[in-house]
Amino acid sequence: MSQIDRINRRSMLKTSVVGVSSVAAGSFATLAISADTSKTTAAQDPVKLRSGDYPRFRGPFPILSTPYTESGAVDFEVLARSARFVDWCESPGMIWPQSNDSIDLLTRDEKLEGMETLARAARDLKTTALCLGVQGEDTDDMLVYARHAKKLSPTAVISRPPDTGKTQDDLRGYWRALAEVITDRPVMIQTHGRRGAATPTTALLIELAKEFPNFGYVKEESSPVIPRIRALLASPSIRSVFSARGAYGWLYESRIGTEGLVTERSVYADILAKIWMQMRSGSDPGMLKDMYGKLTLMWNLQTTHPGNLRGYSLHLLKMRGVFRNMISREYGPGGSIPAKPIVRNLRFSKEEVAEIEWRWLSLKPYLKPGTFDG
Repeated sequence: MSQIDRINRRSMLKTSVVGVSSVAAGSFATLAISADTSKTTAAQDPVKLRSGDYPRFRGPFPILSTPYTESGAVDFEVLARSARFVDWCESPGMIWPQSNDSIDLLTRDEKLEGMETLARAARDLKTTALCLGVQGEDTDDMLVYARHAKKLSPTAVISRPPDTGKTQDDLRGYWRALAEVITDRPVMIQTHGRRGAATPTTALLIELAKEFPNFGYVKEESSPVIPRIRALLASPSIRSVFSARGAYGWLYESRIGTEGLVTERSVYADILAKIWMQMRSGSDPGMLKDMYGKLTLMWNLQTTHPGNLRGYSLHLLKMRGVFRNMISREYGPGGSIPAKPIVRNLRFSKEEVAEIEWRWLSLKPYLKPGTFDG
C-alpha cells in the first residue's frame, strides 16, 4: 500500500467515526445556516452609475507597467504597445504613470515623454480611454505634470497625495492648485500616498468635490476601506468611487457602490473588462464568481513568487506578446532612490514558471480569443 493510500485510508476511517458522532449536530447546524443565509445571501444586482458625467471614466482602468530595454532605459515603443494591448482587450481605460510600479525611479523627462507616447497611441484606440497620472513630491513638482497633461488632452487625470504633504491643509492646497490647471476633465484622487504622505480624510474629498465640479472621483484604498467607501457614497457630491487594493475587494465593493477598478494588473485587461460587463448586467453571477475566483488564484502567486508588483505579471506580459523582457529598475537600500538606476532581469525557476502557467490555464475560457499581435 502506497503512502498516499495509507493516508487516505486513515483519513476515511477518522472521518467515518467523527461523521457518525456528529450527524445530529451537523443537521441542526445546516438548518440554522440555511435559515440565516436565505435572508442574507448577496444578489448580483447590476451596478448602477451614480452620475452621467464623463461616462467614459468608469469600469476597470488598469495601470500600465513600465517596460524597459535590456540597458534599463524606458522602452517607449513597448509602452505604446501596452496601450494597444489593453485596447485589444476592450478595457474601458488605462492609467500611466501611477501606482507603486517604481514610477519614482523614472526621471521627470521619462515621465513626460511617456505621457506624450501614450497620448499619441490613444488617438488610434477604439475602446480604451487614457488617464494620466499627475503627482509629485510637492505642489510645484505636480504642476509640471498637470500642465503637460492638459496639453495632451487625456480623458482624465489621477493624482495621489504629495510626498511632502503632512496635513490636510497641505493636501487641500495641492489639489486646489491642480484644480486651477485641470478644469475641463475629471480628476480622480488616489487616497494612498507614499513616503509618509498624509491620507486625505473623506471630509476633504467631499469638500473638494463640492468646490470643483470635475472632482468627486476617488480611488479608495486607505484603511478602513469599507467605512470610507460608505462615507464617500453617502455624499451626493461624490461622482464615482473606484476600487483598488489589487482588486481583492472589488467584487464586494461593487455591491456597495464602487463603479470601477484601478489596479496594476493590465495583463488581465480582457478578463477585468468581462467582469465589469457582468457587474453592469448582473446576468450571470455564476460566471462572475468563477472569473473572479480564478483571478484570485493567480493573484495569490505574489505570496510565493519573487518580484512584488513587477513579478510574475512580467512573465505573463511577455507570454501574451506585450513585453520583450522582464527587466526592471530597483530601489536602493531601505527603499531609497539610487543615484544611478539599478537594473535587474527577473528570472523564475522551472517550477515557478510551471505554477504560473498551470494557474493561467484556468483563465483560458475567459481570455479574448485570438492572439495579440502588437
